[in-house]
Amino acid sequence: MKVGLVAVGQAGGKIADALVRYERNAVVDIVADAVAVNTARADLLGLREIEPERRVLIGGDRVKGHGAGADNELGAELARDDIDEIRDAVDAIPTSDVDAFLVVAALGGGTGSGGVPVICRELRRIYEEPVYAFGVLPARDEGGIYTLNAARSLKTVVEHADATLLFDNDAHRESGESLAGGYGRVNDEIARRLGVLLSAGEARDPTPEKVVDASEIINTLGRSGGVASLGYASAPLERKRGLFGGRKPIEEDSLASTTRVTATVRRAALGGLTLPSELSNVERALVVVSGPPETLSREGIEDARRWLETATGTPEVRGGDYPLRDTDHLAATVLLGGVTEAPRLAELRAAAVEAQRNVAEIAERSGLSAGIWDAEGLDPLF
Repeated sequence: MKVGLVAVGQAGGKIADALVRYERNAVVDIVADAVAVNTARADLLGLREIEPERRVLIGGDRVKGHGAGADNELGAELARDDIDEIRDAVDAIPTSDVDAFLVVAALGGGTGSGGVPVICRELRRIYEEPVYAFGVLPARDEGGIYTLNAARSLKTVVEHADATLLFDNDAHRESGESLAGGYGRVNDEIARRLGVLLSAGEARDPTPEKVVDASEIINTLGRSGGVASLGYASAPLERKRGLFGGRKPIEEDSLASTTRVTATVRRAALGGLTLPSELSNVERALVVVSGPPETLSREGIEDARRWLETATGTPEVRGGDYPLRDTDHLAATVLLGGVTEAPRLAELRAAAVEAQRNVAEIAERSGLSAGIWDAEGLDPLF
Protein backbone atom coordinates (compact mmCIF):
# COMPACT_ATOMS: atom_id res chain seq x y z
CA MET A 1 0.00 0.00 0.00
CA LYS A 2 1.46 3.33 -1.04
CA VAL A 3 0.62 6.54 0.80
CA GLY A 4 0.95 10.25 0.28
CA LEU A 5 2.54 11.29 3.56
CA VAL A 6 1.72 14.65 5.18
CA ALA A 7 3.57 15.49 8.40
CA VAL A 8 2.27 18.30 10.62
CA GLY A 9 4.23 19.91 13.44
CA GLN A 10 7.54 18.93 15.02
CA ALA A 11 6.66 15.38 16.08
CA GLY A 12 4.86 14.69 12.81
CA GLY A 13 7.95 15.72 10.85
CA LYS A 14 10.21 13.44 12.88
CA ILE A 15 7.86 10.48 12.48
CA ALA A 16 7.68 11.08 8.73
CA ASP A 17 11.49 11.27 8.60
CA ALA A 18 11.67 7.92 10.41
CA LEU A 19 9.14 6.30 8.04
CA VAL A 20 10.98 7.48 4.90
CA ARG A 21 14.22 6.21 6.44
CA TYR A 22 12.57 2.84 7.15
CA GLU A 23 11.40 2.68 3.54
CA ARG A 24 14.94 3.21 2.27
CA ASN A 25 16.60 0.75 4.66
CA ALA A 26 13.99 -1.97 4.13
CA VAL A 27 14.10 -1.48 0.32
CA VAL A 28 10.33 -1.15 0.00
CA ASP A 29 8.15 1.32 -1.90
CA ILE A 30 5.43 2.62 0.43
CA VAL A 31 5.69 6.44 0.35
CA ALA A 32 4.79 8.12 -2.94
CA ASP A 33 6.07 11.43 -1.57
CA ALA A 34 6.21 13.25 1.75
CA VAL A 35 5.22 16.82 2.66
CA ALA A 36 6.07 18.51 5.99
CA VAL A 37 3.96 21.40 7.33
CA ASN A 38 5.02 23.51 10.30
CA THR A 39 4.82 26.96 11.85
CA ALA A 40 8.40 26.66 13.18
CA ARG A 41 11.17 27.22 10.63
CA ALA A 42 13.83 25.52 12.76
CA ASP A 43 11.83 22.27 12.90
CA LEU A 44 11.53 22.18 9.11
CA LEU A 45 15.26 22.84 8.69
CA GLY A 46 16.01 19.94 11.06
CA LEU A 47 14.36 17.32 8.86
CA ARG A 48 16.72 14.92 7.09
CA GLU A 49 14.62 12.76 4.79
CA ILE A 50 11.95 15.10 3.43
CA GLU A 51 13.07 17.17 0.46
CA PRO A 52 13.43 20.95 1.10
CA GLU A 53 10.91 21.80 -1.63
CA ARG A 54 8.35 19.65 0.19
CA ARG A 55 8.61 21.62 3.44
CA VAL A 56 5.85 24.19 3.94
CA LEU A 57 6.15 27.01 6.49
CA ILE A 58 2.74 28.36 7.45
CA GLY A 59 1.74 31.34 9.58
CA GLY A 60 4.91 33.23 8.71
CA ASP A 61 3.21 36.63 8.77
CA ARG A 62 1.79 36.06 12.26
CA VAL A 63 4.23 33.87 14.22
CA LYS A 64 7.36 34.75 12.18
CA GLY A 65 8.51 31.14 11.95
CA HIS A 66 8.66 30.67 15.73
CA GLY A 67 5.82 28.14 16.07
CA ALA A 68 2.37 28.09 17.62
CA GLY A 69 3.49 26.99 21.06
CA ALA A 70 0.86 24.81 22.69
CA ASP A 71 -2.03 26.83 21.21
CA ASN A 72 -3.87 24.40 18.95
CA GLU A 73 -6.62 26.89 18.17
CA LEU A 74 -3.88 29.09 16.70
CA GLY A 75 -2.46 26.06 14.90
CA ALA A 76 -5.84 25.33 13.32
CA GLU A 77 -6.31 28.98 12.35
CA LEU A 78 -2.87 29.20 10.70
CA ALA A 79 -3.52 25.97 8.77
CA ARG A 80 -6.84 27.36 7.53
CA ASP A 81 -5.26 30.69 6.55
CA ASP A 82 -2.50 28.99 4.52
CA ILE A 83 -4.45 25.99 3.26
CA ASP A 84 -3.74 26.98 -0.37
CA GLU A 85 0.01 26.59 0.19
CA ILE A 86 -0.51 23.24 1.89
CA ARG A 87 -2.78 22.06 -0.92
CA ASP A 88 -0.26 23.11 -3.58
CA ALA A 89 2.45 21.02 -1.89
CA VAL A 90 0.17 17.98 -1.61
CA ASP A 91 -0.94 18.39 -5.24
CA ALA A 92 2.67 17.71 -6.26
CA ILE A 93 2.41 14.17 -4.85
CA PRO A 94 1.83 11.73 -7.77
CA THR A 95 -1.70 10.74 -6.77
CA SER A 96 -1.90 8.10 -9.52
CA ASP A 97 0.45 6.04 -7.30
CA VAL A 98 -1.36 6.79 -4.04
CA ASP A 99 -3.75 4.34 -2.36
CA ALA A 100 -4.42 6.67 0.60
CA PHE A 101 -3.18 9.82 2.35
CA LEU A 102 -1.63 9.57 5.81
CA VAL A 103 -1.54 12.74 7.93
CA VAL A 104 0.82 12.37 10.91
CA ALA A 105 1.15 14.51 14.06
CA ALA A 106 1.30 14.57 17.82
CA LEU A 107 -2.09 15.64 19.17
CA GLY A 108 -0.94 17.44 22.32
CA GLY A 109 0.91 20.46 20.96
CA GLY A 110 -0.12 23.43 18.85
CA THR A 111 0.65 23.10 15.13
CA GLY A 112 0.09 19.37 14.74
CA SER A 113 -2.89 19.18 17.06
CA GLY A 114 -4.63 22.07 15.36
CA GLY A 115 -3.48 21.46 11.81
CA VAL A 116 -4.32 17.76 11.40
CA PRO A 117 -8.13 18.08 11.33
CA VAL A 118 -7.92 21.11 9.02
CA ILE A 119 -5.69 19.28 6.54
CA CYS A 120 -7.71 16.05 6.71
CA ARG A 121 -10.90 17.98 5.99
CA GLU A 122 -9.32 19.68 2.96
CA LEU A 123 -7.84 16.47 1.53
CA ARG A 124 -11.14 14.63 1.86
CA ARG A 125 -12.86 17.50 0.08
CA ILE A 126 -10.52 17.29 -2.90
CA TYR A 127 -9.37 13.68 -3.29
CA GLU A 128 -11.23 10.42 -3.75
CA GLU A 129 -8.54 8.41 -1.96
CA PRO A 130 -9.13 7.77 1.76
CA VAL A 131 -7.50 10.17 4.22
CA TYR A 132 -6.17 8.64 7.43
CA ALA A 133 -4.75 10.43 10.45
CA PHE A 134 -2.02 9.02 12.68
CA GLY A 135 -2.08 10.77 16.06
CA VAL A 136 0.28 10.45 19.02
CA LEU A 137 -1.38 10.90 22.41
CA PRO A 138 0.63 12.84 25.03
CA ALA A 139 2.02 11.13 28.12
CA ARG A 140 0.21 11.74 31.39
CA ASP A 141 3.11 13.77 32.81
CA GLU A 142 3.16 16.26 29.92
CA GLY A 143 0.56 18.44 31.63
CA GLY A 144 -3.09 19.39 31.49
CA ILE A 145 -2.88 21.67 28.46
CA TYR A 146 -1.47 18.83 26.31
CA THR A 147 -4.20 16.50 27.52
CA LEU A 148 -6.88 19.06 26.73
CA ASN A 149 -5.35 19.78 23.33
CA ALA A 150 -5.26 16.09 22.46
CA ALA A 151 -8.86 15.47 23.52
CA ARG A 152 -10.21 18.42 21.54
CA SER A 153 -8.06 17.62 18.51
CA LEU A 154 -9.13 13.97 18.54
CA LYS A 155 -12.80 14.91 18.89
CA THR A 156 -12.40 17.06 15.78
CA VAL A 157 -10.16 14.87 13.64
CA VAL A 158 -12.38 11.77 13.88
CA GLU A 159 -15.06 13.83 12.14
CA HIS A 160 -12.76 14.83 9.28
CA ALA A 161 -10.55 11.75 8.67
CA ASP A 162 -11.72 8.43 7.26
CA ALA A 163 -10.09 6.78 10.29
CA THR A 164 -7.58 7.78 12.97
CA LEU A 165 -4.76 5.47 14.09
CA LEU A 166 -3.65 6.31 17.62
CA PHE A 167 -0.36 5.77 19.43
CA ASP A 168 -0.30 6.11 23.23
CA ASN A 169 3.10 7.42 24.35
CA ASP A 170 2.64 6.09 27.89
CA ALA A 171 2.00 2.54 26.72
CA HIS A 172 5.36 2.42 24.93
CA ARG A 173 7.74 4.16 27.33
CA GLU A 174 10.34 1.84 28.77
CA SER A 175 10.85 1.60 32.52
CA GLY A 176 12.85 4.56 33.83
CA GLU A 177 13.00 6.21 30.41
CA SER A 178 12.58 9.97 30.28
CA LEU A 179 10.04 11.47 27.93
CA ALA A 180 12.65 13.30 25.85
CA GLY A 181 15.01 10.32 25.85
CA GLY A 182 12.34 8.05 24.39
CA TYR A 183 11.30 10.22 21.45
CA GLY A 184 13.80 8.81 18.94
CA ARG A 185 13.10 5.20 19.88
CA VAL A 186 9.34 5.76 19.78
CA ASN A 187 9.54 7.39 16.33
CA ASP A 188 11.47 4.38 15.01
CA GLU A 189 8.91 2.05 16.61
CA ILE A 190 6.06 3.91 14.91
CA ALA A 191 7.90 3.80 11.57
CA ARG A 192 8.50 0.05 11.89
CA ARG A 193 4.84 -0.70 12.63
CA LEU A 194 3.54 1.50 9.82
CA GLY A 195 6.26 0.24 7.48
CA VAL A 196 5.46 -3.44 8.04
CA LEU A 197 1.73 -2.83 7.59
CA LEU A 198 2.08 -0.76 4.42
CA SER A 199 4.67 -3.16 2.94
CA ALA A 200 2.43 -6.20 3.32
CA GLY A 201 0.70 -5.74 -0.03
CA GLU A 202 3.88 -5.11 -1.99
CA ALA A 203 4.75 -7.61 -4.74
CA ARG A 204 7.65 -9.73 -3.53
CA ASP A 205 9.82 -12.73 -4.20
CA PRO A 206 8.89 -15.14 -2.72
CA THR A 207 5.20 -14.55 -3.38
CA PRO A 208 2.88 -14.69 -0.35
CA GLU A 209 0.46 -17.59 -0.04
CA LYS A 210 -2.25 -15.07 0.87
CA VAL A 211 -1.57 -11.51 -0.25
CA VAL A 212 -2.82 -8.62 1.88
CA ASP A 213 -3.44 -5.79 -0.56
CA ALA A 214 -4.27 -2.12 -0.10
CA SER A 215 -8.01 -2.70 -0.32
CA GLU A 216 -7.93 -5.03 2.70
CA ILE A 217 -6.06 -2.47 4.79
CA ILE A 218 -8.54 0.22 3.70
CA ASN A 219 -11.52 -2.01 4.46
CA THR A 220 -10.16 -2.77 7.93
CA LEU A 221 -9.54 0.88 8.76
CA GLY A 222 -12.91 1.84 7.29
CA ARG A 223 -14.01 5.14 5.79
CA SER A 224 -16.63 6.36 8.23
CA GLY A 225 -14.45 7.95 10.90
CA GLY A 226 -13.50 6.24 14.13
CA VAL A 227 -10.35 5.02 15.82
CA ALA A 228 -7.86 2.24 15.02
CA SER A 229 -4.96 0.55 16.80
CA LEU A 230 -1.91 -1.27 15.43
CA GLY A 231 -0.30 -4.21 17.24
CA TYR A 232 3.13 -5.74 16.68
CA ALA A 233 5.20 -8.57 18.18
CA SER A 234 8.17 -10.62 17.03
CA ALA A 235 9.89 -13.88 17.99
CA PRO A 236 13.56 -14.78 17.32
CA LEU A 237 14.36 -17.73 15.09
CA GLU A 238 17.33 -20.06 15.27
CA ARG A 239 18.91 -20.23 11.84
CA LYS A 240 22.02 -22.30 11.19
CA ARG A 241 24.86 -21.00 9.06
CA GLY A 242 26.02 -22.86 6.00
CA LEU A 243 29.57 -24.01 5.34
CA PHE A 244 30.53 -20.70 3.74
CA GLY A 245 28.55 -18.48 6.08
CA GLY A 246 25.29 -18.48 4.13
CA ARG A 247 21.92 -18.84 5.82
CA LYS A 248 20.30 -22.26 5.81
CA PRO A 249 16.51 -22.67 5.72
CA ILE A 250 15.01 -23.12 9.17
CA GLU A 251 14.10 -26.74 9.82
CA GLU A 252 11.30 -27.44 12.28
CA ASP A 253 8.12 -29.49 12.43
CA SER A 254 4.78 -28.02 11.45
CA LEU A 255 3.48 -28.02 15.02
CA ALA A 256 6.34 -25.78 16.18
CA SER A 257 5.71 -23.35 13.29
CA THR A 258 1.98 -23.26 13.95
CA THR A 259 2.47 -22.69 17.68
CA ARG A 260 4.98 -19.87 17.12
CA VAL A 261 2.69 -18.08 14.65
CA THR A 262 -0.39 -18.21 16.90
CA ALA A 263 1.58 -17.21 20.01
CA THR A 264 3.15 -14.21 18.23
CA VAL A 265 -0.21 -13.02 16.90
CA ARG A 266 -1.70 -13.25 20.39
CA ARG A 267 1.15 -11.17 21.84
CA ALA A 268 0.68 -8.53 19.13
CA ALA A 269 -3.07 -8.29 19.76
CA LEU A 270 -3.02 -8.53 23.56
CA GLY A 271 0.18 -6.77 24.56
CA GLY A 272 1.64 -4.85 21.65
CA LEU A 273 -1.07 -2.40 20.59
CA THR A 274 -0.41 1.27 19.88
CA LEU A 275 -3.68 1.98 21.72
CA PRO A 276 -4.40 -0.80 24.23
CA SER A 277 -8.04 -1.88 24.16
CA GLU A 278 -10.21 -4.92 24.73
CA LEU A 279 -10.54 -7.01 21.56
CA SER A 280 -14.29 -7.17 22.12
CA ASN A 281 -14.39 -3.40 21.52
CA VAL A 282 -13.33 -3.53 17.85
CA GLU A 283 -15.38 -3.94 14.69
CA ARG A 284 -12.78 -5.21 12.19
CA ALA A 285 -9.31 -6.79 12.26
CA LEU A 286 -6.43 -7.71 9.99
CA VAL A 287 -3.43 -9.94 10.78
CA VAL A 288 -0.21 -10.17 8.75
CA VAL A 289 2.56 -12.62 9.66
CA SER A 290 6.04 -12.02 8.23
CA GLY A 291 9.24 -14.05 8.31
CA PRO A 292 11.20 -16.68 6.35
CA PRO A 293 8.83 -18.60 4.02
CA GLU A 294 9.46 -21.93 5.73
CA THR A 295 8.23 -20.51 9.09
CA LEU A 296 4.96 -19.06 7.79
CA SER A 297 2.58 -21.84 8.78
CA ARG A 298 -0.64 -21.50 6.79
CA GLU A 299 -2.40 -23.49 9.51
CA GLY A 300 -0.98 -21.14 12.16
CA ILE A 301 -2.12 -18.02 10.29
CA GLU A 302 -5.60 -19.47 9.82
CA ASP A 303 -5.76 -20.51 13.49
CA ALA A 304 -4.72 -16.98 14.49
CA ARG A 305 -7.36 -15.45 12.22
CA ARG A 306 -10.06 -17.69 13.72
CA TRP A 307 -8.87 -16.80 17.24
CA LEU A 308 -9.21 -13.10 16.39
CA GLU A 309 -12.72 -13.74 15.08
CA THR A 310 -13.68 -15.31 18.40
CA ALA A 311 -11.90 -12.67 20.52
CA THR A 312 -13.39 -9.71 18.63
CA GLY A 313 -16.81 -11.26 18.06
CA THR A 314 -16.78 -10.17 14.42
CA PRO A 315 -16.45 -12.27 11.26
CA GLU A 316 -14.72 -9.34 9.54
CA VAL A 317 -11.16 -10.54 10.19
CA ARG A 318 -8.68 -10.64 7.31
CA GLY A 319 -5.31 -12.36 7.26
CA GLY A 320 -2.25 -13.00 5.12
CA ASP A 321 1.50 -13.59 5.05
CA TYR A 322 4.53 -11.52 4.09
CA PRO A 323 7.55 -13.75 3.30
CA LEU A 324 11.04 -12.33 3.93
CA ARG A 325 14.21 -14.23 3.13
CA ASP A 326 16.84 -12.27 5.07
CA THR A 327 15.46 -12.19 8.59
CA ASP A 328 15.99 -14.08 11.82
CA HIS A 329 12.60 -13.15 13.28
CA LEU A 330 8.99 -14.06 12.79
CA ALA A 331 6.72 -11.04 13.29
CA ALA A 332 2.98 -10.44 13.53
CA THR A 333 1.16 -7.20 12.78
CA VAL A 334 -2.46 -6.83 13.89
CA LEU A 335 -4.61 -3.91 12.72
CA LEU A 336 -7.79 -3.26 14.71
CA GLY A 337 -10.35 -1.02 13.03
CA GLY A 338 -13.45 0.56 14.52
CA VAL A 339 -12.23 0.65 18.13
CA THR A 340 -15.34 1.60 20.07
CA GLU A 341 -13.72 2.13 23.48
CA ALA A 342 -10.30 2.08 25.15
CA PRO A 343 -9.32 2.85 28.77
CA ARG A 344 -6.82 5.51 27.71
CA LEU A 345 -9.46 7.39 25.72
CA ALA A 346 -11.89 7.36 28.64
CA GLU A 347 -9.12 8.65 30.90
CA LEU A 348 -8.15 11.31 28.37
CA ARG A 349 -11.71 12.57 28.09
CA ALA A 350 -12.17 12.76 31.86
CA ALA A 351 -8.86 14.58 32.38
CA ALA A 352 -9.62 17.00 29.55
CA VAL A 353 -13.07 17.86 30.90
CA GLU A 354 -11.50 18.50 34.32
CA ALA A 355 -8.83 20.73 32.77
CA GLN A 356 -11.51 22.58 30.82
CA ARG A 357 -13.54 23.10 34.01
CA ASN A 358 -10.47 24.50 35.78
CA VAL A 359 -9.94 27.01 32.98
CA ALA A 360 -13.57 28.12 33.23
CA GLU A 361 -13.34 28.54 37.02
CA ILE A 362 -10.15 30.60 36.76
CA ALA A 363 -11.76 32.80 34.12
CA GLU A 364 -14.83 33.29 36.31
CA ARG A 365 -12.76 34.28 39.36
CA SER A 366 -10.78 36.70 37.22
CA GLY A 367 -13.90 38.26 35.77
CA LEU A 368 -12.94 37.10 32.28
CA SER A 369 -15.00 35.31 29.67
CA ALA A 370 -14.50 31.54 29.60
CA GLY A 371 -15.16 31.62 25.87
CA ILE A 372 -15.51 28.17 24.38
CA TRP A 373 -14.63 26.39 27.62
CA ASP A 374 -17.83 24.55 28.47
CA ALA A 375 -17.45 22.70 31.77
CA GLU A 376 -20.33 20.36 30.92
CA GLY A 377 -18.64 18.86 27.88
CA LEU A 378 -15.68 18.98 25.57
CA ASP A 379 -15.67 21.35 22.63
CA PRO A 380 -14.16 20.45 19.27
CA LEU A 381 -11.62 22.78 17.68
CA PHE A 382 -14.06 23.88 15.00
